[in-house]
Amino acid sequence: MSHHPEATTDRNLSLIFLFAATLFTSASLMFVLQPLFGKILLPLLGGSPAVWNTCMVFYQSILFLGYLYAHYLSTRYSRHRQIQIHTALILISFLALPLALPENTVPPTDSNPTFWLLWTLFLAIGLPFFVVSTTAPLIQKWFANVGHHTSHDPYYLYAASNTGSLIALLSYPFLLEPNVGLANQKSYWTVGYLLLCLLIAGCAFVLWKSRQTTEQQENVDAVTDENNLSPATKLHWLALAFVPSSLLLGLTNFISTDIASVPLLWIIPLTLYLLSFVIVFSKWNDKIHPLMVKLQPIFLLPFIAYAFINPADLPYWAYLILHLIAFFFAVMVCHGELAKLRPHTRHLTTFYLIMSFAGMLGGMFNTFVAPFVFNAVYEYPIMIIAALLLRPGRLNSSLQQIIAPALLVIAGIIVHATVDNLLQYFDAIVISLIGLTFLTYLFRARPVGFALMTGAIIFLALGLHGLSSHTLYQERTFFGVLAVREAVLTDEQGKPESYHELFHGTTKHGAQRLAANLSQIPLTYYSRPGPMGQLFKEYDNNNQAWNIGVVGLGAGALACYAKDQQNWTLYEIDPLVIDIAGNPAYFSYLSQCAHNAAMRVGDARLSLEKEPDQHFDLLVMDAFSSDSVPTHLLTKEALELYFKKLKPNGMLAFHMTNRHLSLKKVLSINAEALHLAALIQEFKPQQDIPLVVATDWVVMAKHAETLEPLRLSRLGNWQKMPLYFDMKPWTDDFTNIVSIWK
Repeated sequence: MSHHPEATTDRNLSLIFLFAATLFTSASLMFVLQPLFGKILLPLLGGSPAVWNTCMVFYQSILFLGYLYAHYLSTRYSRHRQIQIHTALILISFLALPLALPENTVPPTDSNPTFWLLWTLFLAIGLPFFVVSTTAPLIQKWFANVGHHTSHDPYYLYAASNTGSLIALLSYPFLLEPNVGLANQKSYWTVGYLLLCLLIAGCAFVLWKSRQTTEQQENVDAVTDENNLSPATKLHWLALAFVPSSLLLGLTNFISTDIASVPLLWIIPLTLYLLSFVIVFSKWNDKIHPLMVKLQPIFLLPFIAYAFINPADLPYWAYLILHLIAFFFAVMVCHGELAKLRPHTRHLTTFYLIMSFAGMLGGMFNTFVAPFVFNAVYEYPIMIIAALLLRPGRLNSSLQQIIAPALLVIAGIIVHATVDNLLQYFDAIVISLIGLTFLTYLFRARPVGFALMTGAIIFLALGLHGLSSHTLYQERTFFGVLAVREAVLTDEQGKPESYHELFHGTTKHGAQRLAANLSQIPLTYYSRPGPMGQLFKEYDNNNQAWNIGVVGLGAGALACYAKDQQNWTLYEIDPLVIDIAGNPAYFSYLSQCAHNAAMRVGDARLSLEKEPDQHFDLLVMDAFSSDSVPTHLLTKEALELYFKKLKPNGMLAFHMTNRHLSLKKVLSINAEALHLAALIQEFKPQQDIPLVVATDWVVMAKHAETLEPLRLSRLGNWQKMPLYFDMKPWTDDFTNIVSIWK
């Protein structure tokens, strides 16, 4: 008498728990590994947001390969053979454990490091990440074949997978990172991976014991039926998954470039992205999706008005919230449509394969295409428009006859307005654009018209702001968007005077006055009245032959403190910064002042390692990625390296001006741990001097007497560093961004 396991386990909750736990564990491991290994790699590449985006492309690519493997395995082989092949793959993946970077890993300094980064990721975590990537579609497909009463629609298990992703992603910065060092994180991940393998074995055992009689015919039917899927259906799935993926990375880059370059913020868009999957693949999507479609155009009105047309003087967090809500509506509408169109379980692996392929394409577009095609983060507004094109609704071929005259009027005004008299048109253009924004709401049920009008308004607004900012040069590299702008100040005689500014993202990295008698005066954070001017003036009598190292070039202003007998070494990770600072058409600090300066390209710590010990009298740390100091330059090991390269009486000057992070806490705790003397000055100009700005600096030395002349000087308000006891010292193994958030 034959006995089928599904007859007795048809409504067994333990079966759901086993498969859901497997998916949950797999997704958790995936989304812990991403920030974990990103944190390991960030120090090698200066903390650039492009590192995170490139890692995302790698993860999406391996995810696609994992889904392709799951699709091929589940549609071409019997259940027993699937289990045998997958077991062999898991055993091979153990060769990559424990997790570690390949030995002697050094990124290139003379070329874009994207492909080096991808290859390093492949060698270090490719095999285990591939196994984890196969789990979601393969385990769901197995569940569809075990005879449970919900096996006909296993898509709800995808919610368990994305819940695991979401919890893991949020737990990393708030739970794991503050309490567990990198070495232990890697060990715990390995233990979790072994647990996942046991859970997969449990699922395989259930599948092995399930009925086999119709299995070969099911596989044949699946392959045959797949050929009946129309290309239009597959392309629709592809578009609905591609746009949110690209929008995710576009917003991440936009946040880092135009709002705040804080690594912690990079996880917020990804959290919302995952949350959308949890919601749309749940039983509530039928009610939530129509609501999202209705609310999206309502919120789009203030979003365009405040974020693009007439940016208000909002705090960065309010500006961030505007973009995040608009992003959430866009991905909810796209993913909601995707969930609504999900196919029969025969097409389950095909459906997930197309989703993962679209995700990979979105990441590749943002990482490999956009930086070479655009000189700013234009892929972000493009994908906002694309998301609107994918809204459900009617098409209207006569719509362009309504839109065209209004758009031509606005375009004509902008074309005929010159930069000199742009301001007299500015208010009229802004009011017209806001009026058109409200007009777009009337076309909310017509995706093409709604998207085209929104796109025209956004790009006209971007062009308007580009003209008004007087941008002389703008370029985009792996490390971010650099721009040289011309601005006007009122000089000491009350007359207007032009000057140049260097921006990285939204953060000013230097400025220079253009008049010949003023062009060698260091400005902004490096001004003569400020901390750096005070330091060079106080030690003016005994710094004639100093060896000075400067990490972070900016516009090159610090070089104008150089003396002929001194030897200066300038370190910069981004070759484009060197090109801009060395071009007299933009900035002439280097050409006028840095006659004896040597230039080193690459990450500061890697470059300093190559310098002889006890070489420098003064080392200036001024390495920023937009407004964020890469964390690996703040650790205890980093400080030990700096003082290894300094002479016994040498000094370390650290620039720590920051809008979002209290960097003095990190430096104070590490200085105390290493028994270093430290002084701090949070400088605020006492009088209104052009381009002299508030700035914060810390100066350290091995011996307190080295800093005593500076402390006793009347040049500035130098004070001993405050002590903090609420945080552990930062090390290469342990950092905690949350603890220093202002």
